[in-house]
Amino acid sequence: MAEEKPNAPARDRYAIRRSPEPSPEPFPSPSPSGVRQVTEFQDPGYTIVGNHLTQHRSLSGLAIGLAAHIQSLPEGAPVDIRTLAKRFPEGRARIAAALRELEAYGYLERVRQRTDDGRMVTVTLSYNNPSATRARRARESAEQAKRHTATAPPRPSPDPARTPTPAPKPPHARTGPHPVRPECHPVRPEAPPVRAEPQPVRAEASPVRAEPAPPPSESESPPPPEPRTRAHHTPASALLANLRRDDPRLLLSVRDIQRLTPPVAAWLERGATPDAVRGALTTGLPATLRHPAALLAHRLTDLLPPPLPPTPPAAPARAHPSPLQTCDGCDRAFRAPTPGRCRDCRHPAAETCGTESP
Repeated sequence: MAEEKPNAPARDRYAIRRSPEPSPEPFPSPSPSGVRQVTEFQDPGYTIVGNHLTQHRSLSGLAIGLAAHIQSLPEGAPVDIRTLAKRFPEGRARIAAALRELEAYGYLERVRQRTDDGRMVTVTLSYNNPSATRARRARESAEQAKRHTATAPPRPSPDPARTPTPAPKPPHARTGPHPVRPECHPVRPEAPPVRAEPQPVRAEASPVRAEPAPPPSESESPPPPEPRTRAHHTPASALLANLRRDDPRLLLSVRDIQRLTPPVAAWLERGATPDAVRGALTTGLPATLRHPAALLAHRLTDLLPPPLPPTPPAAPARAHPSPLQTCDGCDRAFRAPTPGRCRDCRHPAAETCGTESP
């Protein structure tokens, strides 16, 4: 009974104290320096934060703290830059940079949505585990594609027995609804040499009709619009570069931005606001987006608004009459731009100036 067991398990280094009174002795630590965890039991009102966030090697300390603070907020709490700048001592520039870090690593996503009354608002989505969210979305996309493939009707295979074989065409035969007759007739040996000249084809016998141009193929899309000036190129390129803030999948390269800048400038030149262009490009995106630049080019070409009609000329302003003035000679009321004398008092031949009328 008193024999000492050297292979007995050591005491746990971490424990949860359920007593509200702290113990005067700290937990034993294998090293004299470093952190020592003192974990107390907490009443309801705590937040579970993963170590992948608190021990992230690329995020700054401010970004990690903001992510933990945002995850502890209730649903619908404002988390814009102005509200966070009032809550924390850091300025707006540092808070905005920290939010961009969280967006880059998938912990935040800011989405522009339109409300029922037509206003554009920003909805912030906070992810406590971005890797699990991405894996779940990939599974959902794969299942959706599998269901779509299973429900799609099979394409009928062509029957070689029923496929008509085209008849062989004679050499130098012209295809079309009305074949053209040869331009000249062969020379008959019994005809006189005067009639050996080629004769034109009569119009009433076989009129030559122009062949209709083939319809354009559905795969050929019209060219993207081009602006008349370069006045809107700078805001257009900035709008394309900021699309990744609305949806991280719309991350465009420098080459794609240079190619899509003229169509966006054409939209702005026709009176479309930047919010309207952004809404047309980011609303209703598919679940699986493989070529974002091609999708944006298609929308910029097909949804191009018409130019604004010319503004009608403004009606000419009506001339206002001169104000009433009091004559300095006869106290009569007359209209003039400045005070002075009336017309009767200004003429020296007037004899009734200064007298009252009967």
